[in-house]
Amino acid sequence: MPVPATVGYIPPVSTAEQAPDPVRDPWRQAMRLAVREARLAAEGGDVPVGAVVLAPDGTTVLASGHNEREATGDPTAHAEVLAIRRAAAALGEWRLTGCTLVVTLEPCTMCAGALVQSRVDRVVYGARDEKAGAAGSLWDVVRDRRLNHRPEVIEGVLADECAQQLTSFFRDR
Repeated sequence: MPVPATVGYIPPVSTAEQAPDPVRDPWRQAMRLAVREARLAAEGGDVPVGAVVLAPDGTTVLASGHNEREATGDPTAHAEVLAIRRAAAALGEWRLTGCTLVVTLEPCTMCAGALVQSRVDRVVYGARDEKAGAAGSLWDVVRDRRLNHRPEVIEGVLADECAQQLTSFFRDR
């Protein structure tokens, strides 16, 4: 039953009308690119996870990747690892200092380790992974104080859209 329009009633805010989010808004465009990459993974029968690596300017895309485990038979062919490898090749250096990795799903322990080792400055992710996440959900590898490098973590960018891709993929299997 609809709520009657009365004095003092404030209708719910639609997604399009939400207040600006200065932490997450700058990463939405890059996350949309990662979401497109995730679609490519699903089309190939892989779990829909996509990633992009941004140059230190925060806007230039150095590399992208999507899960290719099924396509290649490589258990390490996660979106993040592939994007990191390609970004390092583009830069001609293994250190991705100043770079940002944007990924649709919270990185697992393998990918979190790769992020620390590659010296990425920032990790931006969409959906949390309560079963295998290593950037704050189940573990927090990327911010472990015992490690020599700890990237900044920004979570929840286009989280609903990212989670919906995963939900749809697994529901249809």
